[in-house]
Amino acid sequence: MRVIGTAGHVDHGKSTLIAALTGTHPDRLKEEQAREMTIELGFGWLTLPNGEEVGIVDVPGHRDFIENMLSGIGSIDAALLVIAADEGVMPQTTEHLAILDLLQIRTGLIVLTKTDLVSDSGWLDLVEIDIRAAVTGTVLSDAPIVRVSAKTRSNLSSLLSNLESILKQKPARADLNRPRLPIDRVFSMSGFGTVVTGTLLDGQFSVGDEIDILPRGLKGRIRGLQTHRKKEERAMPGSRTAVNISGVETNELQRGDMLTHPNQYLSTRRIDAHLHLLQEVSSPLKHNDSVKFFTGASETMATVRLLGVEELNTGADGWIQLELRNPVVVVRGDRYILRRPSPGETLGGGMVVDPQPKDRHKRFDEEPIRALESLLQGSPADVLYEAAMSLNIAPFKEMVSHSRLEADVATEALNELVTTGRLILLEDGAVVPHEKLALALPHWQMLYERTMQYIDSYHREFPLRRGMPREELKSKLKIAPRAFNALLSTLITADTIADHAAHIERVGHEIKFTEQEQAKIRTLLRRFDANPFITPSVKDCQVEVGEELLDALIESGELISVSADVIFRKQDYEALTVRIKEMLSQAGKISLAEVRDLFHTSRKYAQAMLEHLDALGVTVRDGDFRRFRK
Repeated sequence: MRVIGTAGHVDHGKSTLIAALTGTHPDRLKEEQAREMTIELGFGWLTLPNGEEVGIVDVPGHRDFIENMLSGIGSIDAALLVIAADEGVMPQTTEHLAILDLLQIRTGLIVLTKTDLVSDSGWLDLVEIDIRAAVTGTVLSDAPIVRVSAKTRSNLSSLLSNLESILKQKPARADLNRPRLPIDRVFSMSGFGTVVTGTLLDGQFSVGDEIDILPRGLKGRIRGLQTHRKKEERAMPGSRTAVNISGVETNELQRGDMLTHPNQYLSTRRIDAHLHLLQEVSSPLKHNDSVKFFTGASETMATVRLLGVEELNTGADGWIQLELRNPVVVVRGDRYILRRPSPGETLGGGMVVDPQPKDRHKRFDEEPIRALESLLQGSPADVLYEAAMSLNIAPFKEMVSHSRLEADVATEALNELVTTGRLILLEDGAVVPHEKLALALPHWQMLYERTMQYIDSYHREFPLRRGMPREELKSKLKIAPRAFNALLSTLITADTIADHAAHIERVGHEIKFTEQEQAKIRTLLRRFDANPFITPSVKDCQVEVGEELLDALIESGELISVSADVIFRKQDYEALTVRIKEMLSQAGKISLAEVRDLFHTSRKYAQAMLEHLDALGVTVRDGDFRRFRK
């Protein structure tokens, strides 16, 4: 499905030409019909000789409505630059041509209209010479010129044949499975409710789909779809689409809003972009200038932050960071236009390179400019790498979406980046490849260093503890649970850290006691020697060696805690366990009193040991006895 758009000076016959081609006049407003001038966008469609239906966006030509023109021209596949034979190239011809050039709409025809008003063929030849001079060096420099008359219908068939020919050479719109529809018209239909129209990009919509309306944060559902007034169950990329939405009122929407599938796009108030400033503008662009920003069907005021220069001279290219007054939805590769608010003039335009920069760049820092240049000119691997740099830890599929690469190209780029070590995959083969978390090498190095610094610092601060609590480490790293778990898994696999459920330690870490601490330990253990099965209480042990040192003895396994108040030495605990299991094997059951008498201990210690074995699942209580748990 293709969409073409008109461009050209006011009263050069754009709407009349569309009416002759389609049978329907695109001017729908009473004011437009009364003034014989297009004010708002007009829409229609035509059928090419090969049977393909093509949508049409008819835009205003008058300079007062140039900004309405911008809301419709950005999503077209090909342009018809309309020039009246009796007037030739005029101011808005030049401005519209510059806009087509900035938007890089490389497919198009130059339509010389109103030829019925010119009887001298030599005059038409001169006009064509002027046109060729005007389009030299632009996207339409090689575009065919077709002479037509909408009034007499002369040569319209040739126009359609030429249009069919140029569209055949243009690749179909990519389906990235991330549909977005910039709304260029909102209205209500009796019996249906809210309807919006736009050119569908990057994916498909189906009847019944849940949708988000950004940047407003509204939610709705697709009740119906139409393309060229025909009901459709599914709308395809590149088609002029009318969407009947349930759950949203018309007064909640406006031109420039974006229809998307849930959770696939984010709005932004900051954009990094490459800019070409037109040669014809009245003055250079300065840092902090206020401009109007146009992309898709949206428009908002913005402040320009120039990167690397104090001002951008006319005709020059440069890097800018735009701070937007209102949020918009854009992706890498989207084209945009800047206009000066007053006096109104088109300044220039270019490509969105990073739609979600995390920070305000330092204006004369070379590093962000190098990164942006890589995104603009680099290989698929470079583009994917910069997307990874921008997102930090993210699923690979999110990096692909951010980079705007086709799936197969992105997979090749991923393999190249992983092989060369520039991209680190954090999750193992159990995760679907496109779902795996990944991050660029600099982010990995930074995350690794921070992680090990936190663990090493904890070991130094608490040398008697086995390791750093997991939750404390996660809190310090400030990353999502999935990313945290993937990080630990990667470090464990690399034999860098050891995970002890609640604690993390560096591999090779050992608890080492000072001579003074060893002396305290010897004194405590002598008390255990005196009566192995009537041991000092936890509180007594803490008084003897201190809480930190006691915890270290328990962590190291030298002492075993069987209850909140009962501790045994490791060898005594093992002797207790073995003897109780032997008696259970012989008699099938054992009582608390039997355990007490067997070890010459008290009820307190016997009960603590039996409840401990219950908790471990070794035994189960049966009245006054314990039996093996089945």
